[in-house]
Amino acid sequence: MHNSLEIAVKKAFKEIYNTDIQSVEFQATKKDFKGDITIVVFAFLRFVKGNPVEIGTKIGTYLTENVEEVADFNVVKGFLNLEIADSYFINIFNTIYKTNNYGIISPDKNEKAVMVEYSSPNTNKPLHLGHIRNNLLGYSVAEIIKASGKQVYKTQIINDRGIHICKSMLAWQRFGNGETPESSGLKGDKLVGNYYVAFDKAYKEEITQLIAEGKTAEDAKKEAPILLEAQQMLLKWEAGDKEVVDLWKTMNQWVYDGFDITYKELGVDFDKNYYESNTYLLGKDVVTDGLKKGIFYKKEDGSVWIDLTDEGLDEKIVLRSDGTAVYMTQDIGTAIERFKDFDLQELVYTVGNEQDYHFKVLFLILDKLGYDWAKNLYHLSYGMVDLPSGKMKSREGTVVDADDLMLEMTNTARTISQELGKLEGYSEDEKEHLYKTIGLGALKYYILKVDPKKRILFDPEESVDFAGNTGPFIQYTYARIQSILRKATFNYSKEITAIDLDPKERELIKQIQLFPEIIQNAAQNHSPALIANYTYDLVKIYNSFYQTVPILGCENQNEKIIRIQLSNKVAEIIKSAFKLLGINVPDRM
Repeated sequence: MHNSLEIAVKKAFKEIYNTDIQSVEFQATKKDFKGDITIVVFAFLRFVKGNPVEIGTKIGTYLTENVEEVADFNVVKGFLNLEIADSYFINIFNTIYKTNNYGIISPDKNEKAVMVEYSSPNTNKPLHLGHIRNNLLGYSVAEIIKASGKQVYKTQIINDRGIHICKSMLAWQRFGNGETPESSGLKGDKLVGNYYVAFDKAYKEEITQLIAEGKTAEDAKKEAPILLEAQQMLLKWEAGDKEVVDLWKTMNQWVYDGFDITYKELGVDFDKNYYESNTYLLGKDVVTDGLKKGIFYKKEDGSVWIDLTDEGLDEKIVLRSDGTAVYMTQDIGTAIERFKDFDLQELVYTVGNEQDYHFKVLFLILDKLGYDWAKNLYHLSYGMVDLPSGKMKSREGTVVDADDLMLEMTNTARTISQELGKLEGYSEDEKEHLYKTIGLGALKYYILKVDPKKRILFDPEESVDFAGNTGPFIQYTYARIQSILRKATFNYSKEITAIDLDPKERELIKQIQLFPEIIQNAAQNHSPALIANYTYDLVKIYNSFYQTVPILGCENQNEKIIRIQLSNKVAEIIKSAFKLLGINVPDRM
């Protein structure tokens, strides 16, 4: 529409003022004025002198007389509001109605891909509430970028080595009596997490003992026998000691089996896993190379650093004096490895905002090392998720377990649905499946509707409210439309052209028309919130339409057909948009 109008406006200026104008600025007409599209007249004062109202009136008159779609116009100060004919909106809708997967572009196999990293847990404890926001964001951003027409790889780097892993291994050796996930009936990640807690308890007891024997707190922390033993274990692991490596493999596998259940429940997946045990040595060669090039420098103690003070950052260590890598070294190596493994144009890291500084430094180092792709690295930084106090207690009293939270959401959905009592004729299995769909939909939507950078206070009950900007409210509208479609037992596939639209129908078509652009914006901004809030707006407009105009009870057959087609398309878009957020929609509620 804008293209054809722009051409017409340029033509008008040529004919009326004999002037060539470069561009036309359009915006949506403000709610208080009549019109559909507004042209900003002030912007033309660069090319023609005169009164904006007079210029607007002349251009408006020309467009009404010469452009079929323009039905009428009005000028408010320097704004020319155009009323677009119903026929234009009907043609637009007919094209959209025939389009399968409307708004979604198939990935271009010839273009370089985008890699999205998310989750990236440690293998010494289960996933928690923070991981839930991380997983939902990473998965959704990957799906949105894919829908915008790019090839996408989802990945995680698993922190499967280091002192924290040795702590849970040592505690299991000492206190475990051969306990396994099978023998205990616990998920593997929970079992290993229990031993990490057990280590900490024993460690604190030893510290207290040493202080009682006259050590300073500082020395006691360093000299506790259990910690020294864990450090020995790490050295053995690094040396490839068979017994330690075998135990490490066994316990990590328990954790992976546990994670897999959580990921499946949460509805996220990965195309490739990277493991720190394979990548922790990768960056060391790069550092050696960077030393030769003078990008890094060595201190007297042999440690290697980079000086970023000119860029407004500080000095950063990249190799310890004993030659061991720090996280930065690994991240440098892993990034290079990924660009070797895949033909990538962009790499997105979904990591909490406490790591903002780390990623600034990482991207700058890679840029200085001469990797041209360093400018296409993006840190999808997000805020913490808090729970209202007293809502949920976890085993350690602070960290809320991901599995527990998902279970809690299903239970909350069950309680609220039973109070509403609309599920006659459902089997128990169908009910349970529905509670899970509503509960998880509520959780995901509540987290994804917020701009990633903002901190979230997550309230389970509020998220399952069937009114307001929530997942269940949108799911309910989808189910309501399915009910209308089930009752529309006649053929409504006919294309309707000559018909007058109700203002609510025009508003709905305008909102539907925005969907493809919203996907592109959400992909560029790495923001699922744009998709969530677009869908909420669509549903609000649809519900207003549903309450004002008769659909199935409509006398005029052509009007009835187009209203059912509109309902059908809205449902398709809700389903598509929610799929990008990783949320399912129920056919009945």
